[in-house]
Amino acid sequence: GERTAINGKWTKGPGIDFFNTLKHDLPDLPFIAEDLGEIDQDVLNLRDSFKLPGMKVLMFAFGAEMPDSIHLPHNYPSNSIVYTGTHDNNTARGWYNQSGSSLRARLTSYLGKHPTSSSVSWDMIRLAQTSVSKTAIIPVQDILGLDESARLNTPARSKGNWKWKLADFNDLAKATERLNKLCYYSGRI
Repeated sequence: GERTAINGKWTKGPGIDFFNTLKHDLPDLPFIAEDLGEIDQDVLNLRDSFKLPGMKVLMFAFGAEMPDSIHLPHNYPSNSIVYTGTHDNNTARGWYNQSGSSLRARLTSYLGKHPTSSSVSWDMIRLAQTSVSKTAIIPVQDILGLDESARLNTPARSKGNWKWKLADFNDLAKATERLNKLCYYSGRI
């Protein structure tokens, strides 16, 4: 009966029985475990017992916990899905534009070069594509190198979300040529 989750509580879900039923009824259906945020060991054990790939988000990698962050490419298991960012994140360029000097310094150290606002999207795409993750998912806004004005969703904001649309497919065609080359050289085609 609450309007928000502030007074909510965590309750145990169906767990193993649910996934056994899915595995039986839909044996070829691929799943991704959204293992982001506050996740306990039981969730990780369930994910691993069903060999579900977890999510790795590059934008989460360059915080103060670096180099131990599970979101840094050198820490990924191959059974993972890497994203530059998700629908709930800013674009890579917007993230960089709004980041502080400490994060930018850590990103520069990791990349071995100084990214710029106009290059950071492709720097992040390259990190994702050359990682050991079995799948890389890149939002179209990052492929196009768009800034924060192209952000799709801001969690907890009730207005202005889910309105961004791709305006010009010609721009995307040019960018996908570059992405196709990177996919080829990183063995993702």
